[in-house]
Amino acid sequence: MAIEFIDFSFQYASQKKATLKGLNLRIEKGEKVVIIGPSGSGKSTLGQCLNGLIPHAIKGVVSGQLTIANQASAQMTMQDHSKVVGTVLQDSDSQFVGLSIAEDIAFALENDMVSQDKMIPIVEKVAAMVDLESLLEHSPYALSGGQKQRVSLAGILVDDTDILLFDEPLASLDPLTGKRAIEIIDQLHQDTGKTVVIIEHRLEDVLHRPVDRIILMEHGEIIADMTPDELIASPLLAEHGIREPLYISALKTAGCVIDQDAHPAYIEQMDFTQYKAPLTQWFHAQSPITPLPSARPLLEINGLSYSYDGDKNALEDISFVINQGEFISLLGSNGSGKSTLTKLIMGFVEPDAGSIILQGEDIADLSIFDRAQHIGVVLQNPNHMIANHMIFDEIAFGLRNRGHDEKFIETKVLEVLELCGLIKYRHWPIEALSYGQKKRVTIASILVLSPKLLILDEPTAGQDYRNYTSMLSFIQKLNKTLGITVLIISHDMHLVLEYTSRSVVFSDSQLIANAPVSHIFSTPDLLAKSNLNVTSLYSLANAVGIDDTDAFMQQFIKSEHRYDN
Repeated sequence: MAIEFIDFSFQYASQKKATLKGLNLRIEKGEKVVIIGPSGSGKSTLGQCLNGLIPHAIKGVVSGQLTIANQASAQMTMQDHSKVVGTVLQDSDSQFVGLSIAEDIAFALENDMVSQDKMIPIVEKVAAMVDLESLLEHSPYALSGGQKQRVSLAGILVDDTDILLFDEPLASLDPLTGKRAIEIIDQLHQDTGKTVVIIEHRLEDVLHRPVDRIILMEHGEIIADMTPDELIASPLLAEHGIREPLYISALKTAGCVIDQDAHPAYIEQMDFTQYKAPLTQWFHAQSPITPLPSARPLLEINGLSYSYDGDKNALEDISFVINQGEFISLLGSNGSGKSTLTKLIMGFVEPDAGSIILQGEDIADLSIFDRAQHIGVVLQNPNHMIANHMIFDEIAFGLRNRGHDEKFIETKVLEVLELCGLIKYRHWPIEALSYGQKKRVTIASILVLSPKLLILDEPTAGQDYRNYTSMLSFIQKLNKTLGITVLIISHDMHLVLEYTSRSVVFSDSQLIANAPVSHIFSTPDLLAKSNLNVTSLYSLANAVGIDDTDAFMQQFIKSEHRYDN
């Protein structure tokens, strides 16, 4: 079931220039290929060509040739594509068809007229593979982002297509669940010999299991088609704004030159002989880390408990403090209570017990609107926040609600558009943006209000490294210069390590840790309890014999200049 693009180009009907430009690419039957590239590089458009959305649902001009399983794509119907290519989309909500998780997983089986007695054990087996067996009767729309992604993954596992396309399958998954997802995809590939195409920003996480090739795209063109070792050893990732594996960044920080023959794409296979001495010398040459000064409390969470159904607690007796001017992270597995805490802080639900104190005042009697004057929340799914047709109007919405004049609004909106890398889109309709670009719009719409506390729920989902680095550098600037306190809820361990100084960790609705980030990520038992995973910095330190992994991580973070000590 080979895939071949020959001089293939595609131009959206609404665009003046082609998004895909003269692609020549062949993916052999049974290969596992990863497609990477910055936002707007054309990788998702390529995926839409494979699954038939282009040209059947998304109109535009096609030139050149695409063949899938020896069939010309131009001659295939949408149904023909669906029989050959199974897809897990980045936006899970748009893929659900059932009223319950069980119905959604069973959809393809029902279409194939599989009997109930055969269908039920298949659904239960697949649900168990992605840790959904206890949620089969729940609505998929009521789940957390990571749980939704697992439902989509389960839906494709029961299908019998020869080509499997995964469009950012890790976007909303916690690290351990993401690791399992990659293992499931790899096992499926080994067991069935299906062709697997993965479109993903999180390159290091994808390389938890071997892949045959990595295709690097930018501006609608193929920049590189290499083995993982070749690409990791090359300068191409940095040149094109792709986040390289964390352990590779650490080695380069210590002055090491990455050798392709050392198998740098897979840390478990990598030969560290030539790197041990320079890395150890670099670590011991660093000056000690001075502790952060103490600060005044901004938000105090005291004994907070909440249950959605009156039976099982979504949060249980949670207490911690966010200090003024801090940049901290909230970590935990999908469904551990992180999003529930946000709802309680914003007043969307009321706690069963406990209190929330903002600058010394209990906010129990404050309305959602009143709380929003001080606390800004950017939700994980941008589609749940957007209320206007045009980008400028969306970002101006909050300022207009506050009664500011249009001249002031224009100045503020243009300033934030520039800082968030959106200035060239100021006259665009929102529906013309990618998922990641919509995410930036929602962040800009909150930042323009200058909140005292900014809560970001999965800010890197759908974002490439270049864009989220630019955005978070801006947020960090607000944190440092204006004193805006920032709480990030994230599964992105790179982000957490590089930008936040302290982590609050939830597991099974309880708080299990409140400590410096370097300590959290140097404690494997703690990470395992919260569905997190040891970082490759920890693995690198162990591989070269550095015992003080906490200090090693602190020194790396310091060298990255992500926050001041």
